Amino acid sequence: MNIVEKSEEFALMCIWLYQTLQKEGEYVLSKQILRSGTSIGANVAEANSSQSKKDFFAKMCIAYKEAHETQYWLKLLEKSSLTQQNVSEIRNDCEEIIRIIAKIKITTENNIREWV
Repeated sequence: MNIVEKSEEFALMCIWLYQTLQKEGEYVLSKQILRSGTSIGANVAEANSSQSKKDFFAKMCIAYKEAHETQYWLKLLEKSSLTQQNVSEIRNDCEEIIRIIAKIKITTENNIREWV
């Protein structure tokens, strides 16, 4: 599964988690997770239609930041008693996305340096 598919699947999991948390009455963290978790895939999609390697790199950097933000919210949710849901699987997926995007960023940055 490539990063486009992985981030899209992750966004769908964030939507499901948001809906589940809303039903449980958790409104603040659920909205944060929804926003940052779906933003990862949106920025990956934008990167894939970028006009240059620098533009691609910039969008991947944003996706990377959004993934870290999502990881933060998921950790808070997991450590709190705000939900009955087990979020460790979705947090593990988030960590995998972070690793994948980090590798993409390194490769892209090296390619940009070679062009200069």
